[in-house]
Amino acid sequence: MRYFIAFFIFVTTSLTAQEKQKLPLLDGDLIFQDMDCGPLCDAIEAVTEGYGGKDFSHMGMVYHRNDTVYVIEAAGSAVRLTTLEKFSKNTKKEMPVMRLKKKYSKLIPTAIAFSLKQVGVPYDDEYVYDNGSYYCSELIYDAFKSANKNKPFFELFPMTYKQPGTDEFFPAWVEYYKAIGKPIPEGLPGCNPGGMSVSDKIEIIAPLPPKGE
Repeated sequence: MRYFIAFFIFVTTSLTAQEKQKLPLLDGDLIFQDMDCGPLCDAIEAVTEGYGGKDFSHMGMVYHRNDTVYVIEAAGSAVRLTTLEKFSKNTKKEMPVMRLKKKYSKLIPTAIAFSLKQVGVPYDDEYVYDNGSYYCSELIYDAFKSANKNKPFFELFPMTYKQPGTDEFFPAWVEYYKAIGKPIPEGLPGCNPGGMSVSDKIEIIAPLPPKGE
């Protein structure tokens, strides 16, 4: 009930961009990051342009517990709860915050409940959809699919690990998959933060500064 009251008070179609930037974070908000983590992040960002032409290599979902703001994310070795303060240290760039459009807000509590049940599920090092583990956008995809009566809410697309305009794989991906002993899953369905950020089911709320700014 707290969430829906807050949503009704703060989200209206008449808000200006400047007014939206003053809004507090709400449960279910999605935060996107350009992590600058090296060649793999560069490869992820190169194949999909995100909202506003920005590059994104990571994302998570806002969740409030008591007086602390957390981000539910698939990162490191598993799905986990990370404080917003710690999450913000991932990048030195602004972090766009996107919110589900009002007509979809009823899905958020169930999506959060699903995500919390996944805490501890291993990180998906193979980046293969539906293999019992999760990468960042895959977790969000499944959370809202579950909340939407098991019908896709966001979209899956054929994934590519090739350099744009060529038939050559990014060297970073070749090395990565060789190291884990798995084939490159070229063309298999999947999702990434950039593609999810341009969904017509969400809208920009505000950019968050990285920690320390």
